[in-house]
Amino acid sequence: MEQLWAPWRLEYIVGSKVDGCIFCVFPKQDDDEKNRILYRGKHAFVIMNAFPYSNGHLLIPPYRHIADITELTDEESLEIMQLTQLSCKALESVCCPDAFNIGLNLGTAAGAGIADHLHLHIVPRWNGDTNFMPVFADIKVIPEALETTYKKLKLEFDRLAE
Repeated sequence: MEQLWAPWRLEYIVGSKVDGCIFCVFPKQDDDEKNRILYRGKHAFVIMNAFPYSNGHLLIPPYRHIADITELTDEESLEIMQLTQLSCKALESVCCPDAFNIGLNLGTAAGAGIADHLHLHIVPRWNGDTNFMPVFADIKVIPEALETTYKKLKLEFDRLAE
């Protein structure tokens, strides 16, 4: 049997859990690197997914704690789309994906892990990224540590925001 080593995942397994909604708690803290917040807008922000589908999996939630897309203000809707465009530019520069999956999972039945606070997903995709690992072993391989990806993306977000 082959072993798949991912020692950085232990932090997620045994680490302390956030009390409350991470999309409400993290922006109030002054530790964007620890919380993997890449960019702060006026109405929404960009944060890395702690349990990514692929390298560079980003989330864009509004600051307001809402679950219903019809409750977004025009300003929130516009900024979420603008941050989606900014995120795609940063990901294209840093990760060179072949494509993106972009969307919202609204509600638990739709697959939302945090159903009470809507957030848009941006998942970079590469030709051939669905290989034998998820098919045969039900394992998704993330080839780069989140901290490393964060540092690369943070530099690019800062550069693009100038």
